[in-house]
Parts: sequence; structure tokens; C-alpha cells
Amino acid sequence: MTEFDRLAHAIGACRQCADRFAATPTGHDPRPVLWAAPGAPILIASQAPGTRVHASGRPFDDQSGARLRDWIGLDEATFWDRSRVAFQPMAFCFPGQDAKGGDLPPPPICAATWAAPLRAALGPARLTLLVGGAAQRHHLPRALTARGLSATIAGWGDLPADVIALPHPSWRNTHWLKANPWFAQELLPLVKARVRAALADAPLAQPGRGD
Repeated sequence: MTEFDRLAHAIGACRQCADRFAATPTGHDPRPVLWAAPGAPILIASQAPGTRVHASGRPFDDQSGARLRDWIGLDEATFWDRSRVAFQPMAFCFPGQDAKGGDLPPPPICAATWAAPLRAALGPARLTLLVGGAAQRHHLPRALTARGLSATIAGWGDLPADVIALPHPSWRNTHWLKANPWFAQELLPLVKARVRAALADAPLAQPGRGD
């Protein structure tokens, strides 16, 4: 068993937030969603699973995922091919919902426990996509995120060449997208080009949903 296999088993068995989730209005059990493989050229660092991902066990298996795939120019087979795209959320489990039906933020203990070991086990990625403010604040220096999400995304030239910051593709950000037309006009063509370059000599996509 490899180091990654041992880590994946430990993450899959993690129940440290069971009491926290049981106390939310959704009252659900933990279900860690780990979808990754060492050596994947693209890393998508995101926030936390939602209700549909909690049910399916596959990251971004919802309308947000459809929008994200459109943004980065990937079909479903490539997007969910673990040998090509790895996912590292700030929390592996659906954190539950508040009394108004909104998703709760990722419990900080998840990233504190698993983020560093997983990144080490996966190895360096050719391209890292930071989806949403939580992932950007975790992975980037404070000097690059202190002005807020819009400034972080708009300042793509200030980021390392192998890192791109994106808003969360949730429908809740539709107004932001309309208010910031430069995102689709200027940044997304660059995103697609860098994704293609990162995958240029990667292995062919594997059929199915993986192991």
C-alpha cells in the first residue's frame, strides 16, 4: 500500500466532525469525498461538497460543476479522470446547512488535519485552480487575498504562473459574473489555454468514475 493509499483510507474513515454534522439541521453523517491521484497535472482546490455531491460521492457533480467545466474547457470524462484532475476541497464532507438552508462553511479542522499531508502525497501539479475565497485564502499569501475575492481574481498577473484564482461557480455568483464581464472576456480564455497546456502530454482519460 502506498503512502497515498494509506492517506486516502484515513480520510475515508474520518469521523472527527460526526457530532458537528449531527447537530446541524440536516443531521447527516460524515461522507468524505476524496477524488484524486498522485501525479495529476491539474489540481482543483475548492470549498466543500454540497448536498448533491454528498449523495453521489463525486466532486462538483451538480450545476456548479457544469459551469466550472465550461469555464475551464473540459468534458466530463476528463474532468473526473483522477489521473488528470485531482480535487482538494477545504473540507471533504458536506458541512450541513444553517437554519435558512444555506451551506455552512467548511470546518477548519478538516484542512488543518488533511490539507498538508494530501498535497504532499499528490505531488506538485502543473496547474492549480483555486475555486472560491476559502481556497484562495488557504493557498495564497494574505497580501494577495487581503483586498477580497474580486481583486484576487482580477489580479491574475500577480499570482504564480501555475496558479489561477476563480470565483465559485455557484448560481449565487451569477450577479458577480454579470457585473464583471472581464472574467469571461479576458480571464477564461487564459484559463482554457493553461488547462490545455497542463494536459498536453498527460495520459489519456480513463473511462468510468475511477476506483
